[in-house]
Amino acid sequence: MSADILVVGIGGQGVMTAAEAIARAALAAGFDATKTEVTGMAQRGGVVCSQVRIGDQVEATEVPQGKANLLIAFEAAEGLRWRHYLAPQGIALLDSWRAVPPVVSCGVHTYPDDPAGEIRAAGVRALEIDARAVATGLGDARLANSVMLGAAAAWLPFPAEVLRNEILQRFGTDPKLVQANANAFDAGKELVS
Repeated sequence: MSADILVVGIGGQGVMTAAEAIARAALAAGFDATKTEVTGMAQRGGVVCSQVRIGDQVEATEVPQGKANLLIAFEAAEGLRWRHYLAPQGIALLDSWRAVPPVVSCGVHTYPDDPAGEIRAAGVRALEIDARAVATGLGDARLANSVMLGAAAAWLPFPAEVLRNEILQRFGTDPKLVQANANAFDAGKELVS
């Protein structure tokens, strides 16, 4: 069993941290895993993409275009930007939150009306998740990534608990953060069950 995964968003959203958690969880589950990043002006809200490859033996770090099984987008338009990496049978999970960049605000470009709809029109399954609203309902919008990872766990080649444990380990001895992220992960998992 193998999986090619893209985690995408904008600088500051925790894209690379989320991909690292997936890769470490895969290793903990007994798989081989690699991870690589593409960042463009990430510190200024620019494009960030991290690629994770999981399998019995992984020999290349980059996911070929048209081969990804799973696209996890922490921002809707970024999911649309990277859809060409998805395999025909792949799935895109998009946080419906929109980060409208300055080039849109000043009228140079337009933000897509329906990023998930455009992905579906390209023949790929896309699921919109209002992760930010779920996270806000749990008390902190910053929990959106844990919500998204909980949702994504259904499409990973190892048990969801392995990823959940990896995420929770990142918060060490702060019981409030551990519990908040556990609740967020579980809420995301329930969204797609």
